[in-house]
Amino acid sequence: MRLHERRAHAPEGFTSKGPAPSDKVLSLRLALKQTDIKGLQDALYDVSTPGSAKYGQHLSKEEVHNFVAPTSETVNAVNAWLAKNGLTGTKMSPHSDWIGIQTTVEKANELFDAQFTTFTHDESGVDSINTLEYSIPGSLKEHINLVHPTTSFSRPLGPQTVSIPLSSIVPQGNVSALASCSIFTPSCLQSLYGIPATAATQKSNSIAVSGFLEQFANRADLESFLAANRKDMSSSTTFTLETLDSGHNNQTKSEAGSEADLDIQYTVGLATSVPTVFISVGEAFQDGRLDGFLDIVNHLLDKDIPNQVMTTSYGFDERDMSDELAHSLCNAYAQLGALGTTVLFSSGDGGVAGTRLKNCTQFVPTFPGTCPFVTTVGATAGTYETAAGLSAGGFSNIFSTPDYQIQAKATYLGALGSTYSGLFNSSGRGYPDVAAIGENVAIVTKGNGTTVDGTSCSTPIFASVVALLNDRLIAAGKPPLGFLNPLLYSAAGVAALNDITSGSNPGCGTTGFPADFGWDPVTGLGSPNFAKLLELVMHGSDTTDAHATTPSGNESLLSAGAAANTANMQDCFFERHKTALIISGAVAAGVLLLLLAAGIFAAVKWRQSGRRTYRPLNEPAPAGVMKNVVRFHD
Repeated sequence: MRLHERRAHAPEGFTSKGPAPSDKVLSLRLALKQTDIKGLQDALYDVSTPGSAKYGQHLSKEEVHNFVAPTSETVNAVNAWLAKNGLTGTKMSPHSDWIGIQTTVEKANELFDAQFTTFTHDESGVDSINTLEYSIPGSLKEHINLVHPTTSFSRPLGPQTVSIPLSSIVPQGNVSALASCSIFTPSCLQSLYGIPATAATQKSNSIAVSGFLEQFANRADLESFLAANRKDMSSSTTFTLETLDSGHNNQTKSEAGSEADLDIQYTVGLATSVPTVFISVGEAFQDGRLDGFLDIVNHLLDKDIPNQVMTTSYGFDERDMSDELAHSLCNAYAQLGALGTTVLFSSGDGGVAGTRLKNCTQFVPTFPGTCPFVTTVGATAGTYETAAGLSAGGFSNIFSTPDYQIQAKATYLGALGSTYSGLFNSSGRGYPDVAAIGENVAIVTKGNGTTVDGTSCSTPIFASVVALLNDRLIAAGKPPLGFLNPLLYSAAGVAALNDITSGSNPGCGTTGFPADFGWDPVTGLGSPNFAKLLELVMHGSDTTDAHATTPSGNESLLSAGAAANTANMQDCFFERHKTALIISGAVAAGVLLLLLAAGIFAAVKWRQSGRRTYRPLNEPAPAGVMKNVVRFHD
């Protein structure tokens, strides 16, 4: 036997209760060695990197299968070993790279030279069975990637919403009064980002919204939301439902989930007329204790054509997972990307503390946000967009820096210097990649208007932008965007985003990373500018004014819509600040006259924004630095 995985101790927050009962039946999953995962990753970059001869030529299901399916040698070797031990493997994934077995704790201890133990999650009291190490026969070392659940721990997830009831802001029931730029609704987001209100036309294009933890998307809440905030749309516009793992979508008013309502209202209500699918994942997980995260990928991979965008507002702390399991799930997202699906995850709501750990002595990255094959979304706040303090971000302890991010990350770390040295892995993949509004977002849930905060707001907003870009691309006979990151980190991609240069993400007793010019681990490369992104994806990074063409069809509608939205935003700004601008102008003129009269000439140097004063780890934070925000995922 050869040691395969080991961790020194259980993650913080778990306590051993002693050996697990010997007759307890375990459902274990074996990840088999895939034929050519490096080849899949290379192919993903080929079809996702501007300038590549294969850019946009997404792979077929058969091509992905050929990279991912284990060889017959691997399948035969593992099945023979299981049969020798009286066990039979069951196919658990479309490409047969995961198989399942059921056996007792006693047999599993013998089979894997392990010591399966019962651990209690201190905060929730929930028990789980894990082992701190396990082994496999040396002859299978090249055939088995990992056994799960073994050394990876799963914290019970539970959304906790902290929100402001509508009645404390406007008269009860007057949801439409929130249509202002201080509280964000679809109309404000359309103005802020230039998102068109014109209807999408391509029915082959769709968004998949992930639903977990019995979070139910309520159709009546959506109807109320649209009636108040999208009067230009039919309030009966809705979504379709898909279920797996015994999932369902209870429509009882009291069972409506604020997270599910948020995700649906800011896809259906923002990506106008783009078909939206709510995928409700139940709790009969087929992926061990991955809580359905792999199951939903396999659900999409089973489709003839997966949805073009998948948005997910849930995640884990990276440190609770083994390296092998994190890589395995990350490679599943690479499969979706290769097929042409844009995979978006929220970065988390705990700043540098990940999923809001209370007692962290090092910064805590989140997963799947650190996977290099997904696009991770952080949060901004306010009309003039600063980094939201809740926005989780940092650097992975598992994944190295992908090529597309090397220069952007090096620039940021060069400016950061030795600040927080030792508290994060400077060689790890940085996240998030992009950002969008994540504070004071209006929703309707359980029949009541509410505002919510979190990167869970930001992610469906950005997903809607991508879906509308896909609509225009497909209408023009072009492929959907798929894996975004190589495009976003290109010079043209960076120029198509709104750079966020102020704010930080406190946590672990520090003020967190500062936002800065270019990429930063709070807001990524910035928030979307729809008109610029459309120009980029329709005409490519080499487009210049000399090569511009007259838009037609959807493009002309979009250009008009974007221009109108921009004009509306400018009118709103000048109207609200007209008096202040007049006074400021008069004061400035007076000061100028005084300076001229005195013969004083001064040079003014702009001070770079985004710099922050740092506190040492564990030094108490000033009152008010950490605010209560909505948390939709642990």
